Amino acid sequence: MARIKLTLAYDGTDFSGWQLQPRDRTVQGEVESCLARILGAKTRVHGSGRTDAGVHAVGQVAHFDCPDERADLPWLRALNATLPPDVRVVDATPVSGEFHARYSARSKTYEYVLWHEPGFCLPQRRRFVWACGPVDFSAMEAAAGVLLGEHDFATFQNVGTPVKSTVRTLTRLSRGPGASPQESVWRFEADGFLKQMVRNVMGCLVACGRGKLAPRDVRSLLSAGDRSAAPATAPPQGLTLIGPEYGWSDSCDNQDNNCP
Repeated sequence: MARIKLTLAYDGTDFSGWQLQPRDRTVQGEVESCLARILGAKTRVHGSGRTDAGVHAVGQVAHFDCPDERADLPWLRALNATLPPDVRVVDATPVSGEFHARYSARSKTYEYVLWHEPGFCLPQRRRFVWACGPVDFSAMEAAAGVLLGEHDFATFQNVGTPVKSTVRTLTRLSRGPGASPQESVWRFEADGFLKQMVRNVMGCLVACGRGKLAPRDVRSLLSAGDRSAAPATAPPQGLTLIGPEYGWSDSCDNQDNNCP
């Protein structure tokens, strides 16, 4: 069998997340349906992570296996001709059979976009931002500094996905300019994320920016390990998965890999 790595972009607004669900529309379900039509058989697609309902992606990575004789199909063109318009394949590459979209990832990056103009949000942006209003950036950045590094992030994990450890290393949490003067973009990079961790951290930062929580209190929240002690989860539409990072040897560009 050959292994194909896909890079996907999607508008998550009308999806019930990435993960396959029996009665709801999901990104994984759409991709698997297309592959079944192309290959004539049910084919499982493995994603780098599970984005929630309403969350977007520009670099979600997935992989699937197919018969060796079908490996050379023009996968990007074939899938995009079949997929709905709110999900697209931006790259399709043969990889080593040792590559795994989830387990081979060394880190992952998300971006969260805030809209700060009080009273309105542009209709064109409402599906991709949290219209949180004015905030104190200095307070938010002070709180972000507390969260950087290795911590037990149990306080910022929602229930639903059991994990062996809630310790993660957040290597970047920084603010940048948005697509318009009314926006700010917050970039999160870590070796891994817990369920809704980015949205929970974002909710905490905005609470600090609104003066409802002091930045110095964030350390106590971390120590508490209690989700109920932290501010509410930020809404999903402001969040986009930028993508995972992999080691150079995970690609078929490395001549030492046994690629199809």
